[in-house]
Formats: sequence, structure tokens, C-alpha cells
Amino acid sequence: MANPKIAQKTPYAVDVVAGKNYFWCSCGESANQPFCDGKHKGSEFTPHKQSFDEDKTVYFCGCKHTNGQPLCDGSHSKL
Repeated sequence: MANPKIAQKTPYAVDVVAGKNYFWCSCGESANQPFCDGKHKGSEFTPHKQSFDEDKTVYFCGCKHTNGQPLCDGSHSKL
């Protein structure tokens, strides 16, 4: 498997809305980080769809190496 591009080595804090679908960029190439803009096309990467049960602030992974896709698990501290 190819390695994703590291968009940034810190998470993206995002205020999410309950019931809305979010598509997290897994390749790191999107110009609309942390969300997918389709730049993965032709690669083995696909966006990760996520929705939430309540309005809240979540931390989407910016380094693209999290084991808890799409949310940050601290993996960036090991890069």
C-alpha cells in the first residue's frame, strides 16, 4: 500500500453537525483538508465517510497515519 501524503502533523479541529456526512481525505492530497476533494482518483486511496450523533468538536487526523480513521489518535507524534 502507498503511503499517504502528510497534510499536517497536527489534527484539524472541526465543529461537526449531527447527521451530516463528512468525507475525510485519506490520501493527503486534497486542497480542502481534512476533507476529500477527489484528488485520490486513480490511486488506491478512498475517502472515509463519517457522521456524528451530536453537534460537537472533533479532531480529524491531519497526518493521515491514524489507526482510528478518520479521527486523530496521536500517531503524528511518532512521525
